[in-house]
Amino acid sequence: MSLLKRLPRGRTLGVAGAVGALVAGGLILAPMMNASAAAGCRVTYTTNQWPGGFTGNVTVTNLGDPISAWTLGWTFGDAGQKVVQGWSATFTQSGSAVTAKSLDYNGNLATNASTSIGFNGSWTGANPTPAAFTLNGVACTGSTGTGSPTPSTQSPSPSKSPSTSPSPSKSPSTSPSNPPPQGTTPLAINGQLHVCGVNLCNQYNRAIQLRGMSTHGIQWFASCLNGSSLDVLANDWKADLLRIAMYVQEQGYETNPSGFTAQVNNYVDLAEARGMYAIIDFHTLTPGDPNYNLDRAKTFFASVAQRNANKKNVIYEIANEPNGVSWQGIKSYAEQVIPVIRAADPDAVVIVGTRGWSSLGVSDGSSEQEIVSNPVNATNIMYTFHFYAASHKDNYRTVVARAARTLPLFVTEFGTVSATGGGALDLSSTGTWLDLLDQNKISYANWTYSDANESSAAFKPGTCAAGSYANTNSLSESGTYLRNRIRTADNFPTS
Repeated sequence: MSLLKRLPRGRTLGVAGAVGALVAGGLILAPMMNASAAAGCRVTYTTNQWPGGFTGNVTVTNLGDPISAWTLGWTFGDAGQKVVQGWSATFTQSGSAVTAKSLDYNGNLATNASTSIGFNGSWTGANPTPAAFTLNGVACTGSTGTGSPTPSTQSPSPSKSPSTSPSPSKSPSTSPSNPPPQGTTPLAINGQLHVCGVNLCNQYNRAIQLRGMSTHGIQWFASCLNGSSLDVLANDWKADLLRIAMYVQEQGYETNPSGFTAQVNNYVDLAEARGMYAIIDFHTLTPGDPNYNLDRAKTFFASVAQRNANKKNVIYEIANEPNGVSWQGIKSYAEQVIPVIRAADPDAVVIVGTRGWSSLGVSDGSSEQEIVSNPVNATNIMYTFHFYAASHKDNYRTVVARAARTLPLFVTEFGTVSATGGGALDLSSTGTWLDLLDQNKISYANWTYSDANESSAAFKPGTCAAGSYANTNSLSESGTYLRNRIRTADNFPTS
């Protein structure tokens, strides 16, 4: 699709500050509280590596008396290993020696309590196990377990078909004893999602459809994304999901990786608190070959997957709209990025972009058959389809209707207008599209939950600055239509 989305002008870049960032310079020892109380500890260290880089995951268990703050220390076994970016702690490094200091929320460790931290690193040569872990200066002698590295360049086990299911160890229970939902939000009802056959399925192994909205670029429209606006999306619109569009170029992630990562994580938390699912969208657009951003993707997804691994509301979209690239190139990219996510978050659904601006190849003169014949070698994945109703009509719908019988599809972006993001609305075509998606239980997110000066935006210009999200008079024609469509009952199956 020629999705020539217009970039807003005169917007300032505003992103959240980095968290868990690496402190440059010499070794900085953090103040140690109750150091003598840490009579012992146990550490488990696992890695996921790729050429020139790796992710380290550390779990420490306090075997001594309770402590109210901690500093974990270790020495890398190879002088070429460096911490580049960390999470759930503040990291410092001098030579091969590293310290990780607790943050406000995870400093308390009761006896036998554990906490986990992680980091992305660079390395040259070998990648051996770190030595001499200490907790508040006391050696961790309560046995140090080391997990085997899982190279991200290693292909996952072969998939017999693109219709995939979750790993057996995490399969949802379908027995009568499966407990009822502990709440009424989409997240509370459906829990951890997975792919079953060609459908997105909930914790009861029943096919569901999620309906929601996509942000515009978070570098431009952060004012449209806050507790108040998401309260409206969840409670008035009754949306099931929020897609977080993090551009990689276009003044996005590449300009401040740690800041944008923190901003994405914040939106994940806001969605979770309101019972919505969150799609983390690595919004590649120009250049269209996702392999251009392969290293950035590995770094970003290693970080967000580690940080959000215990959440049930996260879905990973690894490449927004591949264009000017073959399906084989997209497949190669996916098969290198997915293992990085799986190393930290083995159960989450991953969505793979498709050729021709995520048109299943139709906009490039191809079709879904290239994916059916050569699917991504991974499990629990779906494939992206995007449409703009005024530009993409019956010939695209014919392909989607046919593909939905074979491929798990997710419409992570669509517009009520033309592929430029502007122009007149085509609500007739939009309605036909959404009827097709409803019939096939294909989930979708509309572009965009913003007040951009374009007809695809849900709000009129100036709405976000005024904070008038709940005023239906602030909705555009597109926003009014989508709100009415999304807020109809979901009727998620639970048995």
